[in-house]
Amino acid sequence: MMQSLILMLYNVEMLRWQKLYRVVRACIEMGENNPIISIHDQGAGGNCNVVKEIIYPKGVIDIRAIVVGDHTMSVLEIWGAEYQEQDAILVKPESRDLLQSICERERVSMAVIGTINGEGRVVLVDSLANEKCHSSGHPTPPPAVDLELEQVLGDMPQKTFEFHHVVHAREPLDIAPGITVMEALKRVLRLPSVCSKRFLTTKVDRCVTGLVAQQQTVGPLQITLADVAVIAQTYTDLTGGACAIGEQPIKGLVNPKAMARLAVGEALTNLVWAKVTSLSDVKASGNWMYAAKLDGEGADMYDAAKALSEAMIELGIAIDGGKDSLSMAAHAAGEVVKAPGNLVISVYVTCPDITKTVTPDLKLGDDGLLLHIDMAKGKRRLGASALAQAFDQVGDDCPDLEDVPYLKRVFECIQDLIADELISSGHDISDGGLLVCAMEMAFAGNCGIALDLTSQGNGLFQTLFAEELGLVVEISTKNLDTVMQKLTSVGVSADIIGQVTASPVIELKVDSVTHLNEKTSLLRDVWEETSFHLEKFQRLASCVDMENEVAVIREEGSNGDREMAAALYAAGFEPWDVTMSDLLNGAISLHEFHGIVFVGGFSYADVLDSAKAHGSTGLGPRPQVGGVLGAGGDPSQPRMEGSTLGVWAAHGEGRAYFPDDGVLDRVIHSNLAPVRYCDDDGNPTEAYPFNVNGSPLGVAAICSPDGRHLAMMPHPERCFLMWQFPWYPLNWNVDKKGPSPWLKMFQNAREWCYETVCQIVGEIWIIILKGCRIF
Repeated sequence: MMQSLILMLYNVEMLRWQKLYRVVRACIEMGENNPIISIHDQGAGGNCNVVKEIIYPKGVIDIRAIVVGDHTMSVLEIWGAEYQEQDAILVKPESRDLLQSICERERVSMAVIGTINGEGRVVLVDSLANEKCHSSGHPTPPPAVDLELEQVLGDMPQKTFEFHHVVHAREPLDIAPGITVMEALKRVLRLPSVCSKRFLTTKVDRCVTGLVAQQQTVGPLQITLADVAVIAQTYTDLTGGACAIGEQPIKGLVNPKAMARLAVGEALTNLVWAKVTSLSDVKASGNWMYAAKLDGEGADMYDAAKALSEAMIELGIAIDGGKDSLSMAAHAAGEVVKAPGNLVISVYVTCPDITKTVTPDLKLGDDGLLLHIDMAKGKRRLGASALAQAFDQVGDDCPDLEDVPYLKRVFECIQDLIADELISSGHDISDGGLLVCAMEMAFAGNCGIALDLTSQGNGLFQTLFAEELGLVVEISTKNLDTVMQKLTSVGVSADIIGQVTASPVIELKVDSVTHLNEKTSLLRDVWEETSFHLEKFQRLASCVDMENEVAVIREEGSNGDREMAAALYAAGFEPWDVTMSDLLNGAISLHEFHGIVFVGGFSYADVLDSAKAHGSTGLGPRPQVGGVLGAGGDPSQPRMEGSTLGVWAAHGEGRAYFPDDGVLDRVIHSNLAPVRYCDDDGNPTEAYPFNVNGSPLGVAAICSPDGRHLAMMPHPERCFLMWQFPWYPLNWNVDKKGPSPWLKMFQNAREWCYETVCQIVGEIWIIILKGCRIF
């Protein structure tokens, strides 16, 4: 008989969810000694669902062991409440004390709520009611729940659903003959599905952990165009993982089967730009959203699921998880309102080399050629496209993925070209079509393109705006023959559709007729416009307007202990992980260390003044390192002078504040502000968005006169390796697999410790305040 304990780990505030993550991570990193047998996060159904699933096929639960804030809650309320800030964990009894100690260290509540007893039933008892009956001499009441788990979760009776197709009349797309390409473009580029997604990405911390190898923004202007996300497994190797998504909900209005095939096709044409171990290693998650009970919707969902299954079998990949929301309809104002049926495919896979990731920003200037790889083999269907939506239409014939093996060949061939470093830039064709795809690449590269297309019997708008699956790649002119030979050898066709230009102008010819000749910046402004309007609902309008002029990102807080430890270790320190719990319970003393690092983040849910005891400073996205870094006027202090470097900034409000102007003057004239925000010309600035928080005179860090104390807001620990840099000029000509210039800052500190502390390599202490935010 297996004896195990069922535990519940609680995390009341979402901002403290990382505490639970730290507990789980600590257990996982114990390897074979990991105390966790099984873990399940609570969601729909509450305790009733999560507990019975994790104890299947046997167990007893005490409802009163579950921690609640309101003790008037009934058994039913506790059992079914759908609060989601906790996990259920199965552990062996002998591991209880170990897990308890880890939870106490991270200040996570833990409760033992039951045991597995081998009876094959889920039994829910009310110990409080039992105690009352026992004390009063009454018989013990029966369990609140007593069910055979095999019947609840095992061989459950199968339901039969009867679906009926509903045929909807669709009309062909009808665009007025007088509409110009520019007029159509202005509508398409402003659609939320096509426009810049800056309004989404500026609100999240995209650099936390320091393991981010490819995040959402790309190119010199950090445009939100990345097709694939890539993370590293460690700071000491180049292996990692990649993930991407695909969805085409509007296509489902015309053809649910095509929608499903296009969703997985788009996911793979996004994923392809990261070098992965193999297409056969790809796994997927499928999220279904349908009003399945309404006439026609259930049948559409069945058709989509069947088409998806067939396509994925041909591709050799599979779905290993997902979710569904099958009640996507509601009554409002006397009518039924339903969301379009949708499927979101998320794909993920391992990467052998995270540095071999291709981004959409054009890089080669006048030496770049653009190739179009067409997976629709000449078909150009406009139904359910962004163009159709921009003109308040749907259409009657939408794109589809008819040749699944061809998609597979294209994926594998592009992977080979990436491995041989023959592709400089690449982007998938999805929302907006071929023209928008090429323009976005120019937007991100801050350059121009000269497109020369042939209609091949299709209409002008079909040629430009059809959203058939395809890829656009940038290659060097000198590599054209090699690339074409490799493509042809595996039966993949590609057409030269234009060239990159250093001049920032987008020129378009179709069948030798010029239809567009506009500055890249003008078209990019149209593409960014919707995002900036949406931003004004969320941020200070004046700041949004200033960002519109320069297009630089902003980010907010994080907890950075792991990446700080990695940077210090790379510089030769011996980092230690010390929590406030360790100090409060006397498990460790500060006297054992030669240095202290307070990492950034949100201290105690960022309650006002919670970190007031710590130093005051501000920072920004591109600081200038001037004078001495980490030192005052002493020439023997470490130096890193005159550099202007990009750096991660994970804050929007970390402003350096000097109540006394005399103090600010003293800091500046005593050379105690070693890091400053600077503009494009390298000059210290207070202007947004170069200076993201308005710190006076661009102060991004301050240090003490003796150089022993440095306080700063940017995160150089998240870019001490070149693959962590979101973008850097090609003329740097650096090894992407090697260290970045920021590592020098940590090395300088180590050298100073070596020279001044009895010539013994210093040990660094990292305080994890979950994380301490420096105001």
